[in-house]
Amino acid sequence: MDRAAAEQLARRLYPALASGDRDALDELLHPAFEGHATEGLPLDLGGDYHGPDAMRREFWGRIGRSYRARAEPAEFAFLEDGRLLVTGRYTGEARAGGALDAEFVHVLSFADGRICGLTQLTDSGRWQEALGTRNLEALRFTVADGVGVLRLNRPQARNALNRTVADELYEVALRAAARTDMRALLIAGEGPAFTVGGDISAFAQAGPGELPAVLRRMTGPYHQALRIFAALDVPIVAAVHGAVAGGGLGLLYVADIAFAAEGTKFATGFTGLGLSGDGGNSWFLPRLVGLRRAVELYYEQRVLDAREAAEWGLVSHVVPGDVLQEQAAAAARKLADGPTRAYGEIRRLLRDSWSSTLSDQLGAETEAIARAGATSDAERAVAAYLAKSTPTFDGR
Repeated sequence: MDRAAAEQLARRLYPALASGDRDALDELLHPAFEGHATEGLPLDLGGDYHGPDAMRREFWGRIGRSYRARAEPAEFAFLEDGRLLVTGRYTGEARAGGALDAEFVHVLSFADGRICGLTQLTDSGRWQEALGTRNLEALRFTVADGVGVLRLNRPQARNALNRTVADELYEVALRAAARTDMRALLIAGEGPAFTVGGDISAFAQAGPGELPAVLRRMTGPYHQALRIFAALDVPIVAAVHGAVAGGGLGLLYVADIAFAAEGTKFATGFTGLGLSGDGGNSWFLPRLVGLRRAVELYYEQRVLDAREAAEWGLVSHVVPGDVLQEQAAAAARKLADGPTRAYGEIRRLLRDSWSSTLSDQLGAETEAIARAGATSDAERAVAAYLAKSTPTFDGR
């Protein structure tokens, strides 16, 4: 392909990406398209993508869900081997964060009059910074020495979930997914309750006919956050107290280990408001407590105390309130000191097992244990076992 034809294809590519024009992309991208994105991009975006569908869905699509950004080409240079070098800038913003301004270099390859390859180089740090520059109002999120801590911080409202909380939970989920130094996450709440669920005062402010839009606006980012938390490659510990209700139960469900203070109350509460529920209740509850008990919690508005919640399988441990934070933090610390990559594989296997056949799951276990076995953590742990010593894990 000559320079003019290559540049013409490239000039069509960037507007198609900006507008999400699927038909144009189908026309431009070769069926054997191969993409490579910069290692270190947030959300595990870096790496190889095989085929145009994978690039469109797993790379460009995921960027579009987390950023409002566009690639603006500035210069085109035709290389001796027939590839095209494109330089420019990514501009825009993270959907729940700050501004994005990052240079890029794209190397495009061609075959049969179409684009068959794209190799991307960009400043991954700029992409990560964009996710983490917005100040949080209703949450606190920190990462120190491998342990992330997310605290709901609306104590005066008993950590009720409103639009601000929903937006910020989505942002924190994106930040957590982008962190490479976080090896465990602790979720807790300030004030007298972990969370009482949706902020009914926000519902009451809706005008006639406006409540459906209010509910959609709140559950959209909140449910995205729950999806991201559930798919993190690090274990999650929850420390709940006072009350855990309504859609706020979703933050309990995404945890692998849940501590509850004695006296904590658990309830769905939706039907009392004439609502059907959110926060993943209809998905998690039947799997955790069984269908009959899930119906009981919904229809009969059953309220469980901490001991009953443990018996039903909603929480792992019930502890005195004065040691709740200490014991949950100790559990998160222990997990952060463990084989992070193995924990990530375990999380994925357990999550996917609910929709997999036995045959599929056995195959997935083989691939997962092979990936875990390739880590330096596994190599050192095997050597330590043979030496009868205690292994030290660094998450790699």
